[in-house]
Amino acid sequence: MNTYSMPVRLAPFFQVSFALILFLSTLSIKAADQVFLNVSYDVSRELYKDFNQAFSSHFEAQSGGKITVHQSHGGSTKQAGAVIAGLEADVVTMNQQLDIDQIASAGLIDSGWRDQFPNQSSPYTSTTVFLVRKGNPKNIKDWQDLIKPGVQVVLPNPKTSGNGRYSYLAAYGYALRKFGNNEKANEFIAELFQQHVPILPTGGRAATTSFIQHNTGDVLLTFENEAYLTSQDIGSDKFDIVIPSISIEADHPVAIVDKVVDKNETRKLAEAYLNYLWSDIGQEIIAKHRYRPRNQEILSRYKENFPELILLSITEIVPGGWSEAQKIHFSDGGLFDQLYKNR
Repeated sequence: MNTYSMPVRLAPFFQVSFALILFLSTLSIKAADQVFLNVSYDVSRELYKDFNQAFSSHFEAQSGGKITVHQSHGGSTKQAGAVIAGLEADVVTMNQQLDIDQIASAGLIDSGWRDQFPNQSSPYTSTTVFLVRKGNPKNIKDWQDLIKPGVQVVLPNPKTSGNGRYSYLAAYGYALRKFGNNEKANEFIAELFQQHVPILPTGGRAATTSFIQHNTGDVLLTFENEAYLTSQDIGSDKFDIVIPSISIEADHPVAIVDKVVDKNETRKLAEAYLNYLWSDIGQEIIAKHRYRPRNQEILSRYKENFPELILLSITEIVPGGWSEAQKIHFSDGGLFDQLYKNR
């Protein structure tokens, strides 16, 4: 009798259990739908818009889950400050090592972050070029032309923007090569910033806006990709791109924000996201956006997009690299402050 009555008495239990299983399954599916934050620099919006779509499709195909990648953009140094102040980035994709080092110094990123990915964790590079008005009315061909009478130069503030730092150091590297000593290089930089730079926007995109929308200046110093993007979107009938004889190799490093991914349990996702930058698909997207990919085969395929010029590394311009560059040029009271305050 009991054998036959048990199913009747336990039926409600099984119904509740089945409902619970369905509920837990729904929770499991929702748990796979992850939200993720990449904090990046000012002119990388278009690159990561396309990359995020590609990675999201890859992630969904591999895991069956969905991912929403949020982006935050601004002057790179301001972005680093925001992360230090509490902006919970899972990863940072910056345009210079110094900003990631600052986040690491705050205890949010492991100090060995350069060794976590290939190429010192820099999946692509860029360089500084000139964007001028159509027809190049001021006949600007190289760095020396930036200090000709009547020429006004727009670039981001080197105190708040990696784009601005690279432009400053590219100009400094040119002057070192041309004049052969720091004193003459200092004089060149002083003349450039004191007499020919009317404004210093906080980031690369703000500098572009000042140049193209507010019609400020005769030449914009910016990353190669930003110059080509502007020419493409606004129109080649309005701007020309000038490639100087010499510039700087601009590494664009990436890192996992360890404190955040450990808290949010997103480390594997962060690793997969950044590793995908080195995938063939990631490198192809990078090349299409006029960044110089690390994959030599893909770089060769797009070689017509990347003019040849002398590219100086940061250590060729400032022995000791970014830490010395920060100390000498960009720290409060450093050389940039000394030269610029007298304008």
